[in-house]
Amino acid sequence: MTFGYLKEKNTSFLRIPRRDRIAPMISLRSLHKTYATPHGRYEALRGIDLQIERGEVFGIIGPSGAGKSTLVKCINLLEQPDEGDIVIGGQTLTGLDEASVRAQRRRIGMVFQHFNLLNRRTVHGNVALPLEIAGVPRQEIGPRVERLLDLVGLSHLRDRYPSQISGGQKQRVGIARALANDPDVLLSDEATSALDPETTRTILALLRDINRKTGVTVVLITHQMEVVRQICDRVAVLDKGAIVEQGRTLDVFAAPKHEVTRAMVSAVTASDLTEETLAALRTRIEAAAAAQPGVAARVWRLSLAGGDSGALLSDLSTAHGISVSLVQARVEDIQGIAVGTLFVLVQGTPATIEAARDAAQARHVTLEEVLHEPATGRPAHHLAA
Repeated sequence: MTFGYLKEKNTSFLRIPRRDRIAPMISLRSLHKTYATPHGRYEALRGIDLQIERGEVFGIIGPSGAGKSTLVKCINLLEQPDEGDIVIGGQTLTGLDEASVRAQRRRIGMVFQHFNLLNRRTVHGNVALPLEIAGVPRQEIGPRVERLLDLVGLSHLRDRYPSQISGGQKQRVGIARALANDPDVLLSDEATSALDPETTRTILALLRDINRKTGVTVVLITHQMEVVRQICDRVAVLDKGAIVEQGRTLDVFAAPKHEVTRAMVSAVTASDLTEETLAALRTRIEAAAAAQPGVAARVWRLSLAGGDSGALLSDLSTAHGISVSLVQARVEDIQGIAVGTLFVLVQGTPATIEAARDAAQARHVTLEEVLHEPATGRPAHHLAA
């Protein structure tokens, strides 16, 4: 295998294999995993199919009990699936003997939620441990550890013990240790869930920086949608052992399709209408229908990325002769791109509303109907402002 070498200061020891960019780094094919419990068989993974590209930051998210922990154990070969294949870097890992599994496991660096540092070893000693276990010559270990500590910003703490450093610093040690054997994949299992929000942001920024400098594929297992929003290129949503939605982070945030995804996105963005607002809208729609027979009313949820929402609403109103009233709006920053979520009350004839819907979707706006009130009585001659 031909290797390229990074030119950045103090990272030249990190090897970047020049591989075929078309082939994914991780392929999970029809994974099934079932456990026996006192209450019967429990299916933890149900037909997981997933591809993670080389060099990307990929998020796997889901509520408690979704199967995330089992999936982590399968990816790093601590558990063998009952059915299906795990392929990393073109190498099928399922079915290998134990010695081969141990060798392949070195291709995966693991960052843990609770750090798992050895209290009797210094920062330097903790990072050196996997190199010692791998049998790296002693004269090579010291320089490599120093470069890793420089990469994570801890050179000045090399002789401290875990009890003498903060939680965020402990996680930096964990990241450096995970990189010690030049892995192809850095697997982060809830690595920020024990940290405060500010420390979480700095750790995520560090992971992104390492990803860009080294090209290592980063897989984040998390229940925190905020983590996904900040760092992940793509995301898969896990629920009850199955992937219910996946795609670009931007698309998933802008237009979540599955109810589990919508609930998780809403918890971060507070983008849903409250029951009180929905009740008020129903009353308003009923009053408008009574006053103007023939007028239909809808409440739409519009999601658009990087567009001009004001121009969109104006264009729809002018071009199709409908009344559009803004009910609620929120703009989120998703990795530097503005993603808008708008709730609008639309009034018009069924034909003009349908034409406006088609026009909005033609502009790549995701549209979801939240409330629907059909037209009644004679055709309308004018619309409420």
